[in-house]
Amino acid sequence: MEAKSGTQAMTRRAFSKSAAATVASLASLASASRAFGAAAPAKASSAASDQIALLSLTEAAAQIRSGKLTSTDLTKACLDRIAVYNAKVDAYITVLAEQALAQSAQLDAEATAGKFRGPLHGVPIAIKDNIDTAGIRTTAASKVYDDRVPTEDAEVVTRLADAGAVFIGKANLDEFADAVSYFGSVRNPWALDRDPSGSSSGSAAAVATTLAYGALGTDTGGSVRLPSAYCGTVGIKATYGLVPIRGIIPLAVSLDHCGPITRTVEDAALMLNTLAGYDRYDITSVQHPKEDYVAQLDQPVSGLRLGIPRAPFFDKCDEDTAKAVEAAIGVLAKMTKSVRDVTLPSVAAYTWASLNSIGNEIYAYHEDLFANRSGRYSLAMQVLLQGQKDAMNAPSTNGSAQVSAYIRHRWDMELLRRTVDDSFTDFDLVVLPTLRTMPQKISYVIDMEENTRPHSPGVMDLDNCTAFNVYGLPAISIPCGFSKDGMPVGLMIAGPHFSEGKILALAHAYEQETRWDTHRPPLTPDTPVPPIRPA
Repeated sequence: MEAKSGTQAMTRRAFSKSAAATVASLASLASASRAFGAAAPAKASSAASDQIALLSLTEAAAQIRSGKLTSTDLTKACLDRIAVYNAKVDAYITVLAEQALAQSAQLDAEATAGKFRGPLHGVPIAIKDNIDTAGIRTTAASKVYDDRVPTEDAEVVTRLADAGAVFIGKANLDEFADAVSYFGSVRNPWALDRDPSGSSSGSAAAVATTLAYGALGTDTGGSVRLPSAYCGTVGIKATYGLVPIRGIIPLAVSLDHCGPITRTVEDAALMLNTLAGYDRYDITSVQHPKEDYVAQLDQPVSGLRLGIPRAPFFDKCDEDTAKAVEAAIGVLAKMTKSVRDVTLPSVAAYTWASLNSIGNEIYAYHEDLFANRSGRYSLAMQVLLQGQKDAMNAPSTNGSAQVSAYIRHRWDMELLRRTVDDSFTDFDLVVLPTLRTMPQKISYVIDMEENTRPHSPGVMDLDNCTAFNVYGLPAISIPCGFSKDGMPVGLMIAGPHFSEGKILALAHAYEQETRWDTHRPPLTPDTPVPPIRPA
C-alpha cells in the first residue's frame, strides 16, 4: 500500500485545546471506572487511548504533574495501541506490559504522595533492543542473542529510570544494528511495504505510531536520524561522547552514539537533558558542563548564519526530497541572518562498506561469537563477518597491514574531529537533507543486504548521516514535508561540537513555523498488512 497525502493534521494550539478538554473528560472517566470497578465500553476505551497516546512526551509529563492523568492511564493507552498496531509495524520485539503496569502503579503512588523522580516521571518510553536492561531479554534482534538476559542496565537506561520513565517495551532493530532483524522487518507506518530505514527502525515506528511517547535509539552511521526521516519523527545524535554508550551492544565503538527519538523537538530536548553527562566508566565519554536544552529552545535564531553544504550532500538528491528541503531552506532563510553555500571536510574515504578500516571494529566485537555461533547469524551478517575475518587472516592481505591501516585511519579520524570545528568560521550551523532518496520497498532492501553482487545505490550509499558520526558532531533530523505519495522527508541540522542548544533552538523554531510534527501516519485498525514479498 502507499500512504496518501491526506494525513491527519491540526495545529498544536488547536490540538492542545482539544487534548485539554479530552484529558479532563478522560480523567473523569478513568476515575469513575476505577471507583466503581467498571470497564469503559470498548469503543470509548479505544478512542480514549488514542487521544491520550497522541499527547507529546512533554504534554504527557505535564498532565501527570498536574494530576489530570496518571502514569497508568498513559501506559494503558500505549498498551491498547500496541495490541492493535504492533502486529502491523513490528515495532517491538518484547512488550513489557506487566512490568510497565507495575512500574506505573508505583510511580502513581509516589506522585500521589507528592514525590516525583524527575522530568519523565510516569511517561512510557521504548528502549532499542541492543541497549541492556537488567532482567529483561536484550537480543540485538539476532538469533545469536535470543536468550540473552543482562544483569545490569546500560547507563542511559539507569538515567531514564532515575528520571521516572516507564519502560513499555524493547524496540525492534536491524540485527546487531546492521542487517535484517531475526524477528522480522520493521514496517514504515506511513506505508507498510516501505523501508523505515535503520537501524533504530522499531524505535522510530513506535513513536510515529504513538506506541510510546519517546524512544532510545543508537546511531553509528545515522541510525537515529535515518528512521526519523523516513517515519516523520525527530531524532538527535549529540556530540560524540556526550551521551554514554556503556551497556549498549556496539556496532563500531568509534562511531557509536545513543540518542532520543520523539515526536517534537521539545521532547527530544527533554530526553537529552536526562541522557547527557559524563560516565567515567565509559571509554568514549567526554566531560562537558551540564546544559539545559529545554531552556535553550527559546533562544533567538535571527542572528544565526546557516551554511548549505551542497557537495556532496545534495548530489543525486531525488525530486521529492530536493523540493521539500529547498522549501525548508527558504523558510529558514526568513528566520535567520544569512544562508550561503559552504564546504565541509571530505569524508569520502568513509564509505559504509569499509568506513576507512573503522569497520573492523565490528568484527572485533563479534570474533568469539562468530567462531562459536556463526550459524545463528543472518545471511547478511554471516557474509559481512566472514568477509572481515577472511581479510584479516588471508596471507595476500596481511593481517598486520590491516591492523596498521586501522590504527592510522583511527588517528586520521581523531585529527579530523579535532579540526572540523575550524570549518564553522563564517557560518554557525549547516542544513541539508537527512537522506537523498525516498524509501524503497522492504523487499528491495532485504534483497540488497542478502545479495553480494553489485547493485544500484541504496540508502547507506546516499545517506548524509555517516559524515557526522565521523566528525563526531551533533545533528538532528526533523520532518520538513512529504513526497507526492505522502512519505515524510527529513531535514538535518548540524553544528560544531557541543552546539546542541543552537541546533535544537533552530529545529524548534522551524517546527513551530511549519507544524509538520502534527501529521500522523494514516494507519487504522483495518489497514491491511501487505506481504513483504508478494506471491
